[in-house]
Amino acid sequence: MMDLLIQNAKEVVTVSAFGKRAKIGSEMRNLGVIEHGSIFVRDGIIEWVGRETDRMIEPSGEATVLDASEKVVMPGFVDSHTHLVFAGSRENEFALRAEGKTYQEVAQAGGGIWSTVKEVRQATKKELKRAAEKRLDGMMKHGTTTVEIKSGYGLDMDNEVKLLEVINDLEKEHYMTVVPTFLGAHAIPPELGNNGGAYVRFLLDKLIPYVGRKHLAKFSDVFCEKGYFNALQGEHLLNEAKKLGMRPKVHADELSACGGAELAAKVSAISADHLEHVTSTGIDALKAFEVVATLLPGVSFSLGHQYAPARNLIDAGVPVALASDFNPGSCMSFCMPMMMTIACTQMKMTPEEAITASTLNGAAALGISDKVGSIEVGKQADIAIYDIPNYRYLPYHFGMNFLSTVIKRGVILEF
Repeated sequence: MMDLLIQNAKEVVTVSAFGKRAKIGSEMRNLGVIEHGSIFVRDGIIEWVGRETDRMIEPSGEATVLDASEKVVMPGFVDSHTHLVFAGSRENEFALRAEGKTYQEVAQAGGGIWSTVKEVRQATKKELKRAAEKRLDGMMKHGTTTVEIKSGYGLDMDNEVKLLEVINDLEKEHYMTVVPTFLGAHAIPPELGNNGGAYVRFLLDKLIPYVGRKHLAKFSDVFCEKGYFNALQGEHLLNEAKKLGMRPKVHADELSACGGAELAAKVSAISADHLEHVTSTGIDALKAFEVVATLLPGVSFSLGHQYAPARNLIDAGVPVALASDFNPGSCMSFCMPMMMTIACTQMKMTPEEAITASTLNGAAALGISDKVGSIEVGKQADIAIYDIPNYRYLPYHFGMNFLSTVIKRGVILEF
């Protein structure tokens, strides 16, 4: 791996954390921008960052020198909540919602998660992997360098394991850093009808132990919501998974205030995601236990639902992350700059807060902010370079892809 010198950037947006796991409150607005900045990378790790005029390190003759004049250099995005491995598509449901059908009505008519479960069960591992690889390439072309991927579209032993094996294969083989999450508690399988208790017992007795023994997931997640899994069921499932080495995450308070945030705090979850209906009590619990609040503005945008109270969470001192929730039903987009635009226009986050939430705090939601999420000495050189006049331009000029270069572990990628 050759040395890499990125020179003369108009702005280097470091999102410097100074050893902190995540930024909270007013810290989220401090991006540590270096004008006329340069970065020196050796063996895939950032060795120096600062103003070009202060650079003392000289690269070797075989080093790659990249001129970033008139460009903005940022950390690669960390998309900490996706359902990227799936089969089929659900544009028909998008059309039904455009005619006034609700997400719940579509699901009750046989659509929603169950529609994708049917497609996934019919797909082979090879088919799932091929489609996922193309999506990962597309993500990287928009500046994402780390992504979390959940299972949850199998809902039985064979197909949940199939999904997790695909995710683990992607983790080993793709340039993208892939973090696997087990979401067997995504919904009750259609063949069980309303017998959620039987499915919870199956998860506790068979599927969670198997996933844990095989080390197929770093995290375990549960959809805590009316009609899916209640807080008590979620607590049992997440605690059992925790015993087997999977740290908890929670789909919390998306469609109603059902105690998801409080559950996340109770089980020491690394993140509580969605939070469109989180209460003040839930916000207090997240703050007290330092749970990252991962907000998913693309879902509210796509479904026409209310947005999570980003300002209340940030002002309360809860670490806030942004993610795409890329999935076939409620957010068919993995474009993180677009997520930032929606966060700024609809959730009243500042561009600075949105960038922090999409990089460093996204990494904190995956427990890897000591390695990625900012441009700092000792961290992995996961870097995105944009052909824009300044960092605020990225969420401002939405609907365009301004990525010039993406660098992963110090390697300039070409697609």
